[in-house]
Amino acid sequence: MADTFLAVFTGSKTSPRMQAWMAMPEAEQKAKMQQGMAAWHGWMDRHKDILVFAGGPLGKTKKIGPDGIADISNNLSGFVLIRADSHHEAAKLFENHPHFAIFPGDTVEVMPVLPIPQG
Repeated sequence: MADTFLAVFTGSKTSPRMQAWMAMPEAEQKAKMQQGMAAWHGWMDRHKDILVFAGGPLGKTKKIGPDGIADISNNLSGFVLIRADSHHEAAKLFENHPHFAIFPGDTVEVMPVLPIPQG
């Protein structure tokens, strides 16, 4: 039976790859963006049978804690929920993903979604 996994895309605004992306001429950046989005949609289409939720890009972050609400910055840039027979199989689905094969993303982190413990 397949389990559900959360894949979180990460990327640093200050990484050398992002700095190189931002230094590209606008036309080259736009062409890479189109290439990357076509590849990303292709990945989604090839894996539509295991997608639980297509997820999407993530916006600005607010941190909520005992001291209240604050704006923060982190490296989370997007997410998707998938099904796979094992953690390793889930991770392998993201090898050479457009997030870092074309775009300047850093990593994809894959973790199982665990059941909520019964009290």
